[in-house]
Amino acid sequence: MAPLDGNRGVWKSGRGRGRRGPKGRQYTDAALADVRALLGDRPRRRDLLIEFLHLLQDEFGHLSADHIAALAAEMKLSQAEVYEVATFYAHFDVVGEGEAPPPALTIRVCDSLSCEMAGARALREALESGVDPARVRVVRAPCMGRCDTAPVAEVGHRHVDHATPEKVHQVIAGGDFSPVIPDYEGFDAYRAAGGYETLQRLRRAGEPEAVAETVLASGLRGMGGAGFPTGRKWQFVRAEPGPRYLAVNGDEGEPGTFKDRWYLERAPHLFLEGALIAAWVIEAEKAFIYLRDEYPAVREILRREIAALEAAGFVAPGYIDLRRGAGAYICGEESAMIESIEGKRGLPRHRPPYVAQVGLFGRPTLVNNVETLHWVARICREGPDVFGAVEKNGRRGLRSYSVSGRVAKPGVYVLPAGSTIRDVIKAAGGMAEGHAFRAYQPGGPSSGILPATLDDVPLDFDTLQPHGSFIGSAAVVVLSDRDSVREAALNMLRFFADESCGQCTPCRVGCAKAVQLMQADRWDRGLLEELCQVMADASICGLGQAAPNPIRLAMKHFGEEL
Repeated sequence: MAPLDGNRGVWKSGRGRGRRGPKGRQYTDAALADVRALLGDRPRRRDLLIEFLHLLQDEFGHLSADHIAALAAEMKLSQAEVYEVATFYAHFDVVGEGEAPPPALTIRVCDSLSCEMAGARALREALESGVDPARVRVVRAPCMGRCDTAPVAEVGHRHVDHATPEKVHQVIAGGDFSPVIPDYEGFDAYRAAGGYETLQRLRRAGEPEAVAETVLASGLRGMGGAGFPTGRKWQFVRAEPGPRYLAVNGDEGEPGTFKDRWYLERAPHLFLEGALIAAWVIEAEKAFIYLRDEYPAVREILRREIAALEAAGFVAPGYIDLRRGAGAYICGEESAMIESIEGKRGLPRHRPPYVAQVGLFGRPTLVNNVETLHWVARICREGPDVFGAVEKNGRRGLRSYSVSGRVAKPGVYVLPAGSTIRDVIKAAGGMAEGHAFRAYQPGGPSSGILPATLDDVPLDFDTLQPHGSFIGSAAVVVLSDRDSVREAALNMLRFFADESCGQCTPCRVGCAKAVQLMQADRWDRGLLEELCQVMADASICGLGQAAPNPIRLAMKHFGEEL
């Protein structure tokens, strides 16, 4: 085949004819220069695609067709590969040829259950009518992990807690849209209090299997929702041939959950030490932290503190790789998270094989949640009894409950794992004034809605399954006599319909169909149950399998309202 004459010159056909440029969408020299300037000397690896898309989005406020084509050429990828990734994630604004880019400023208003109960819909409508649409756009957004300060808006990258139109307009007028960094325990303070001495002691002792046994003896289970014994998971991964990786799941996108953010904004090094202990136990070649994009303040905290760790020599430069999510709830599922770290769409993998065997880049991978690793550091420092000696209602251990909704003091409460909803409400200051307890979500939308009559069930692993629910990430939302269970269930299914990755038909079509059926004046309970059964039986991952729970529990316990 004859050569191309220049980057976009005449393709020599050898038969006296030619056409201008190669096939496909072309990019301008200016777009290529933009891409190269932003990427700098970073390696053009496929797994860094999402990081590079963030660079473009942050710099230009959107992803143009020109920049997508230039990025694909620079990374030696097809434009289809880049485009499919860019359009998968909610926080990338892909602008086609001839289309107008979005306004310079975006305001996101959370519409998940706690925020909707606190008036998010009225807030969004007020903002939409009070801004210049040519300069500012207002969009609904899923849970931002700030349910304790509902309703919440995000102006650029700055969150507005207990948001009102006046507060949001004040932020716009101020012109500073960067995240507010809270006070937290930095590296020097953590070291002064004995931080990282445990990690150094364990490294010197050189007995990783003994550390795994200590964690196993504590009774610690995965706090991301699955509840698998942490020490046992470590042992499984250690048994696989290297190289191995650690992947930290910091994508707590389950509406109502904010415990990981709460820990990271206060004591990031307790988590980081736990992560390095886990990585040492499994002899990980590298540790990845996948953090949801809704936590810009945490991202800055971790960036600073990882750099401090590297400067102090506790970890080699680049050993901890902080990766940024892009707005996809499904990436909280461990295999979807791994796909995202690899720079792909966050589509859950079929299992087996499990990620402990075939995970990141095809290698054995340990996936732990942020709170799990927080407890690892404490257990290794203070002994297994700091966690395992706590007992209540026949249950062992501690749980961090994210509590929001109709309580007096929403927040994170660390309580015995055998606590009931009454204990949780009491810890949160009781019911909000003027509200009577009616129902609750025990573990995010996936857990459904339970009635107040089930107030004596321990909120822990394995205790809620007989009632058609589960504890998950312990995202507790309390509903009162002023709330509609019907509307709450519909809110949950709208979330699932928005966040379905679309890979499997039962979930993609089922969630959307459920929303349609639930909007009817009266629910067709027979048809909804058939739909729930198909979704639960045939969906690939936990999203579609658990999405029917709000429907089924609403029909079981609140049928008179439907």
